[in-house]
Amino acid sequence: MLEPILGNSTVEKILLFLSVYGEGYGTKMSDTFKISLNGIQQQLKRLEDGGVLVSQLKGKTRIYKFNPRYFFLKELKSLLEKALKVLSETELKKYYRQRTRPRRKGKP
Repeated sequence: MLEPILGNSTVEKILLFLSVYGEGYGTKMSDTFKISLNGIQQQLKRLEDGGVLVSQLKGKTRIYKFNPRYFFLKELKSLLEKALKVLSETELKKYYRQRTRPRRKGKP
């Protein structure tokens, strides 16, 4: 739905992913959306070069999140929140409501 504005569907998925989870890394996004890692990494680099995202290394993993100094961050997040509201429930469950913490030990 945001593809015409953002340029392609990979960027849309990356931004929605970061909007929901706050931060992420390329391999996780690639596995979640079943998109090649190279395609994800190219778009992450493009967004970082444009100032929309920032990254930092944690061990060997490069973690990406929104750049708090990006001038249009408030408006971008507002647009992404509206886009999430119109997604189908199946798509929300499949991509944007995954567990991020392990289950408690011994829980059925």
